[in-house]
Amino acid sequence: MSRNHLLSQHFLRNPRLALILIGHSNLKKRDTVVEIGAGSGVITSALARRVAHVIAVEPDAEAVAKLRGHLKRQGCENVEVVVKDFMDYELPSGAYKVFANPPFHLSSAILHKLIEASNPPEAIYLILQKQFALKLLNNDRHYTSQLGLALTRDYTTRIRLPLKSTDFTPPPAVPTVLFEAKRIKTVTDKA
Repeated sequence: MSRNHLLSQHFLRNPRLALILIGHSNLKKRDTVVEIGAGSGVITSALARRVAHVIAVEPDAEAVAKLRGHLKRQGCENVEVVVKDFMDYELPSGAYKVFANPPFHLSSAILHKLIEASNPPEAIYLILQKQFALKLLNNDRHYTSQLGLALTRDYTTRIRLPLKSTDFTPPPAVPTVLFEAKRIKTVTDKA
């Protein structure tokens, strides 16, 4: 798939890598998962094999056409494709998780939207620039940003896995990681 440089897209090259990354998450067969910036569907089809329902949000019309064709060839009937900018997308009202490889320049805005939502996700898995991800961790080894402090009020955070630039096309110029934020269960959540 050709890259739209205006959307700062870096696509995962290998469907097997998408399955490995999903294996490093707490996604379960019964889950609904929102994927932000589905692109051509490498992550989408891997998610469709592992969870009950995937909501693939993608604003790029060229990418959506390729995504739908890819999903049809893969027989992924549990995927709902939403043609919309994620920032204008209304999050699900029921329980859901997020797994995505979003454009790096939107990472902060996406996280703000997710954690400030009236119904925030149970877990968030994002491929992020390593430097940005480190600022989201609340520890003594790295500077924690205001967003990181806001995130860690309701979520435990960690870096699950480093990625190589050769895992993407085109390769990003910065180190990348799979970042995890899992919601801390409260007494009312368990009821």
